Amino acid sequence: MQSYENKINKLFYNWLLMSFIMIFFMIIIGGLTRLTNSGLSITEWELFSGILPPMSKNKWDDYFLLYKQIPQYKLLFNEMTLDQFKIIFYWEYFHRILGRIIGLFFMIPLIFFFFNKKIHSKYLLICYFIFGLIVAQGFVGWYMVKSGLVNDITVSHYRLSLHLSIAILITTLIFWVLINLKNNTFKNFFDNKKNNYIYLILISFIFCQIVLGAFVSGLDAGKVYQTWPLMNYGYFPDDLEILSIKDLLNFENHSLIQFYHRNLAYFIVIYSLVLGYYIIKNKIKKVIKAYFFLFSVIIIQIFLGIMTLLTDLNIYIASAHQITSVLLILSAVNLYYYHIK
Repeated sequence: MQSYENKINKLFYNWLLMSFIMIFFMIIIGGLTRLTNSGLSITEWELFSGILPPMSKNKWDDYFLLYKQIPQYKLLFNEMTLDQFKIIFYWEYFHRILGRIIGLFFMIPLIFFFFNKKIHSKYLLICYFIFGLIVAQGFVGWYMVKSGLVNDITVSHYRLSLHLSIAILITTLIFWVLINLKNNTFKNFFDNKKNNYIYLILISFIFCQIVLGAFVSGLDAGKVYQTWPLMNYGYFPDDLEILSIKDLLNFENHSLIQFYHRNLAYFIVIYSLVLGYYIIKNKIKKVIKAYFFLFSVIIIQIFLGIMTLLTDLNIYIASAHQITSVLLILSAVNLYYYHIK
């Protein structure tokens, strides 16, 4: 029979695994909410209310009336019917409800594990930090939505990228704890050794690429140039005028953001090839399997990115592109884990 401590450890692992799956699913729902332009359909925060969807015609009319007052409706969707509004409403509603469920699902067992005192504090400290991020994510989500309610037809791409970045950080932290638990280790992510930086740099580039992807999504920059490998007829956008260094840092420019997103992808491919050469040349057998998995995900992600452009942002392909970005950074973290001695 399993000892009580072993049962608690297994329960702890399964709890984190379920949390990971729920948050991964949450990222998918969030991406689809953005792709369907549903994120502004609920114009009030409703932290404690709004648990149930509208149950009467009058309540639906109230929500729809509030939506009609924001720029997105007035400028883009002023012919929307109530039935059409219900579709975008439910995307945002399920996104918010899942956020509440994740918060409770993470908090209640965490309290149990705290008082149980059978889980090592080094794991619990990370979980406390994760819970803090989950709570903060709720506030950041509303902070993001507010940016699209007054003067803009969509949310701020800066706030959207912050919202996504926190989700990626939460997912990565849980994943790091899970692989440590699975292998009965506790490897420190910030292991300050010289030969670790080649892997940490790759993770940093992928994270920056995800942020740029959020910029592309928030600005709808994928609609500007829908050709590949050239941007219309050239390598550089033909509507881009660079007169100073300041112009290179203009993260409001749709064409420039798409250009950066494309070229950072190329750079990641080249960097990963160099990393693969380094691994094979030095016969680092313990990471070869993890490396080939990483490179496979990179190829899939590049293909999905190209197809997203060529299909005029097909929602299924665009969603797959977003999902694979999460798999990409996790596969890079997995490679780094197996590199650390």
